[in-house]
Amino acid sequence: MIHPEITDFAASLPPVGGIAGLDLGTKTIGVAVSDGLRQVASPLTVIRRQKFTLDAAELLAIVKDRTLVGLVLGLPRNMDGSEGPRAQSTRAFARNLERLTDLSIGFWDERLSTVAAERALLEADTSRKRRAEVIDQVAAGYILQGALDRLRYMTR
Repeated sequence: MIHPEITDFAASLPPVGGIAGLDLGTKTIGVAVSDGLRQVASPLTVIRRQKFTLDAAELLAIVKDRTLVGLVLGLPRNMDGSEGPRAQSTRAFARNLERLTDLSIGFWDERLSTVAAERALLEADTSRKRRAEVIDQVAAGYILQGALDRLRYMTR
């Protein structure tokens, strides 16, 4: 089920269980996962986009393998907070995914997540080639960690 607000998403989750964070791009999907207590986001992999059914099957295989209980999709808002074509594409991906799974699906504002990921990789002196390979999964980690921090703050 899709939950447009993070509060609704939080209420729909069981007390424990990992969550996946997704950074949806036109060519790739960055995937990060949390631990079962939802404390730490870890970049996991990059799915090379083909067509929706194949992308969803690969994603749902990760969900099943890791017994995840929810998905957080990075919502690419414009800097003024409005939503453009990429945000609409993300919402459409969520609607299509909702038909294939009972998982709770939430959104997290991903403005500047890729910039932050790029900066972190540069500070770690990561080569240009390696940065290109991992940027999407690191950005997914930033998206997921932001959502995890918000979820933890809500339960205090």
